[in-house]
Amino acid sequence: MADWVKVTGGLSAISAGSRTTVWGLNPANAIWRYTNYDGSPWINIPGGLSDIGAGADGTVWGVNGANQIFRYVGDQDGDNPWKNISGSLVRIDAGSRTNVWGVDSAGAIYRYTNYDTSPWIKIPGGLSDIGAGADGTVWGVNGANQIFRYVGDQDSANPWKNVAGSLKRIAVGSRTNVWGIDPAGTIYRYTNNDASGTNPWIKIPAPGPATDIAAGADGTVWHVNGASEVYRYTGDQPS
Repeated sequence: MADWVKVTGGLSAISAGSRTTVWGLNPANAIWRYTNYDGSPWINIPGGLSDIGAGADGTVWGVNGANQIFRYVGDQDGDNPWKNISGSLVRIDAGSRTNVWGVDSAGAIYRYTNYDTSPWIKIPGGLSDIGAGADGTVWGVNGANQIFRYVGDQDSANPWKNVAGSLKRIAVGSRTNVWGIDPAGTIYRYTNNDASGTNPWIKIPAPGPATDIAAGADGTVWHVNGASEVYRYTGDQPS
């Protein structure tokens, strides 16, 4: 479709912090980093993960099939690119070095404390997927496909605000770059208006059905579909 350019590769999960920080996983859990060159787009990074989160500042975290948590340190230690961090998570996302969130196998929500010795603080609520932006924005969806935005920095009594819509996956680059996938694999973009008619989401046509989506702080968006095809969004650029 005109608003998406297909990029060579086969990925089942993807995360983008910015135009130049895009990471993905293939169906065999191998880790790939975008080279910023579509002619030879991916470089394999040693390791194996089941979910990955990439931040705008280059921060990258991941979890594996055993729910172990890792932070990428390959830019500091090439011999051992992943540092194990204590805890157990099934989903993780990183907006920046200081905005890292995850969900465990029971749906409990955790936020990184920025201190590896005692790394996680539990946040009330229950989610199945979570997205964290570089500016501190956090959204999540639960097992019933309900959508929530984190407002715990404004209302400690009720840290999650329910936003109309139905999504199974969500990605957050910033307050104004929030995207999701509904149960049918259709892609939606947040309108930045909770009261936008009856639906604060606008449908974005895409080659699908989509299975994972990534949104960066600078407006970058990628998605992968059920055939593990990889697409980058170009709808914000002149046609």
